[in-house]
Amino acid sequence: MTRNIRPIFLKSVLIVLLLMRSVGTWACDNCSGKSLLRDSTFAISIAEQQCDSLPTFALELAADSVIKPPFKPTLYDLPYSLSESMPNVKKLVINTATLYGAGVLTLGLLELLPEDATAWNKKEIRETPLFERWWNHVKQGPVWDKDKWIFNFVLHPYGGAAYYMSARTQGCNALQSFLYGFGVSTVFWEYGIEAFNEIPSYQDLFITPIVGAIMGEAFYKLKRQILHNDLRLFGSRLLGNVTLFLIDPVNEVLGLFYGNDARRNAHFAVAPTSHGMQASLTLTF
Repeated sequence: MTRNIRPIFLKSVLIVLLLMRSVGTWACDNCSGKSLLRDSTFAISIAEQQCDSLPTFALELAADSVIKPPFKPTLYDLPYSLSESMPNVKKLVINTATLYGAGVLTLGLLELLPEDATAWNKKEIRETPLFERWWNHVKQGPVWDKDKWIFNFVLHPYGGAAYYMSARTQGCNALQSFLYGFGVSTVFWEYGIEAFNEIPSYQDLFITPIVGAIMGEAFYKLKRQILHNDLRLFGSRLLGNVTLFLIDPVNEVLGLFYGNDARRNAHFAVAPTSHGMQASLTLTF
């Protein structure tokens, strides 16, 4: 008798929890304008699976139209895709402004390095007016530079990957992120800040955006894996968090100030369907 009552009792509890969540979401809708139930017709199905101890119930919410969850999904909430795009323009603008500021700061730091480290002509820098020097460099380039290998083949690709991730994490697809990284590395850096001190180079024009995009997409997939593993890498939360800051420095640092949507622990698994979006909530007992 007890074994027959327990599944019925657990199912009843689940239905009550669903109704409580619906009422809570409806109440939130009056405050924030977001409603899980608005404009959607939901079908509730409870599937029971037997295991060695207690049963597991999967509670699925399926909408006939587009589901409006209590949060705005990010690319990290959706299945992996190279073409899916849902950019957060506001945060992307903040990221871009931050990159510009960081670029100016980096230029100042490079100015302090000795000439043999940067291959910059310090004498020309001191004697030629700023914009005249920039124009001379732009007219002469691009050339094959003689920068140290750590700049051309380590720091520049990593910088390109950081530019790429700056856009990728904020909802841009692979192509959009590549174009964003190309714009930042070429227009802002190579023909912008760096052109004040040296002639644009072929290595930087190609290696930074192209290799950076390849590295960036690998970083994006790694970040998805870490987030889906509860911020753990090889079972370590510390290693997972450190890695997130290394592979996506712009978003992770700025996320400390304006919120990190990608790190949000979503209550739903969101997936596209022929009718729009489907969200599911799984409870295990």
